[in-house]
Amino acid sequence: MRTVPRLQPFATTIFAEMSALAVEHDAINLGQGFPDTDGPASMLAAAQQAIADGQNQYPPGIGVPALRAAVARHQHDLYDLAYDPDTEVLVTVGATEAIAGAIVGLVDAGREVVMIEPYYDAYAATVAMAGGIRRTVPLVPDGDGFRVDRERLAEAFAVKPAVALVNSPHNPTGTVLADDDLAEIARLCVEHDVIAVTDEVYEHLLFDGRRHRPLATFPGMRERTLRISSAAKTFNVTGWKVGWVSGPADLVAAARTAKQYMSYVGSGPFQPAVARALDTELDWVSESAKQLGAQRDLLSSALADAGFAVHRSEATYFVCADPRPLGITDGIEFCRELPARVGVAGVPVAVFTDDREPWQHLVRFSFAKRPEVIEQAADRLRKA
Repeated sequence: MRTVPRLQPFATTIFAEMSALAVEHDAINLGQGFPDTDGPASMLAAAQQAIADGQNQYPPGIGVPALRAAVARHQHDLYDLAYDPDTEVLVTVGATEAIAGAIVGLVDAGREVVMIEPYYDAYAATVAMAGGIRRTVPLVPDGDGFRVDRERLAEAFAVKPAVALVNSPHNPTGTVLADDDLAEIARLCVEHDVIAVTDEVYEHLLFDGRRHRPLATFPGMRERTLRISSAAKTFNVTGWKVGWVSGPADLVAAARTAKQYMSYVGSGPFQPAVARALDTELDWVSESAKQLGAQRDLLSSALADAGFAVHRSEATYFVCADPRPLGITDGIEFCRELPARVGVAGVPVAVFTDDREPWQHLVRFSFAKRPEVIEQAADRLRKA
């Protein structure tokens, strides 16, 4: 093994393992979170036109002006957050690069990064790349959903971390952090002078009338928050890899310093297409979220019919299910057996944690698939 020790735990991902099992057993892959339908037609046509028009070379390092302006307008119109598109918005190769640029640019070796657990797996790898130390704050049960463990949150901030990495709407649980949880995170960031990096890629995919509230809108947070989002989940284009960072110019500059040596630039002809969609296709996004809500209900009902205990999914692409009523206590082993057993692939939630024990049983399924695919998966899951 020639990989440096701090990165050895990240040599393979659970998504690669589960996707390979899905292919091997011709299973329906509800493990990896990507949709199987395209985004708005006008956006796709704009990308095709940009390619035809020759926009196929390096775009500006900070992103094409039209997209940076559209991102700034979008955040001002929806959240009353004002950002200068020339100094406070940076286009990245997806949200994952935005997170990496922010963490590597802001975290010195040996400094701590607070993360909510379970966490998107790239967070842990990114902190390791920076030489940082992750300190996790768990979600705890709240009825059939989850909320932040406030005691552990206070303990994490007491060590003066460099960054708090906050994800809401939350992957993998589908939780939308409550306003009082967000307010407490904001209070602690201000009190301890901590920078917040917020992953908000599911900001438009909330259900049952919920509304997204960015952490940057809380008192004292605009000046200390890097806000990250992307086109991938909003417009069903996970393969385009168009993300962005917004925040104070000095924090954006720190992310840019690291990011420019990761990819320099990317997604040239897709950037003007995303700009068009941000300006003109939010009605499409609203309809997409409604459809996702219906698909959530369909999959949740199927899981309940199969005997799972089903957690509340308030947003995202995901629902978490508890197979313990079926006599199954090891979610990792269960997910490895499920593709061969019933022809469906899921992902064990424990792999997204440092402390696996409280999460060992839980399984995440994606409902970002066409209704007929979910129906077929539902029929198979009822045989689980």
